Amino acid sequence: MELFYREFGEGQPVIILHGLFGQSDNWVTVGRRIAGQFHVFIPDQRNHGQSPHAAVHSFQAMADDLAGFIEEHSIENPILIGHSMGGKVAMTYALENPEKVQKLAVLDISPRRYEERIAHTLVLSQMLDIHLENFSSRTDVEKLLIARIPDGRIRMLIMKNLYSKLHRKLGWRLNLEAINQHMPLLFDVIRSESTFSKPTLFVRGGNSDYVPDEDIPLIKSLFPFAVIKTISGATHWIHADAPEELCTLLSGFLGRHCQFG
Repeated sequence: MELFYREFGEGQPVIILHGLFGQSDNWVTVGRRIAGQFHVFIPDQRNHGQSPHAAVHSFQAMADDLAGFIEEHSIENPILIGHSMGGKVAMTYALENPEKVQKLAVLDISPRRYEERIAHTLVLSQMLDIHLENFSSRTDVEKLLIARIPDGRIRMLIMKNLYSKLHRKLGWRLNLEAINQHMPLLFDVIRSESTFSKPTLFVRGGNSDYVPDEDIPLIKSLFPFAVIKTISGATHWIHADAPEELCTLLSGFLGRHCQFG
């Protein structure tokens, strides 16, 4: 699968993988800061952003897409950074291909199985319930969402996936049907008989419940050199809540400074 991607900088390659309902655009700020010292690639994962749609949506399928992306662009020994769903994809690829990854950074997700989250089901249900053929503008869709969803962050996440097609028609960038059908797989545990015994950083939000202390033994069993850091006050959306703090942690892990500005 030929993934859409954004590219910045030059040098040691870094690949950033976004989370569920996200897209490469969400990570441009962080990517540009890292690009002062690295060659940064930020792909849209399958069924997201401007990448192709596919019937299957699983961590294994996305890890296979990542393998194809690395091969297609002749990327050698990349550093992987993955947030949420992207973190599980990065973990899957690194465990299957430890010799091809230099370092791994996982942002606010652990390898464990999760119960289905209300926020995810809310986003998906609202998007599936909006019949875009009945709307002529983004403003009209946003007005409907304001009435239905009080959380501005969730509304913004939905609106970022809305785009204008030809003849003033609106469309969703997400493949809603495939994601809805495979949603249970996106909460599943990462299973592996091998380990990734290279530098690994797990960053969790202090106000997030995605990576509790109880997950640390599982993390260490798969990633024995993992270091777990917490950003105080940050939610699951670490890159939006605390970009400077995240950049500082990544600078220490990567061994080179992010560019602030």
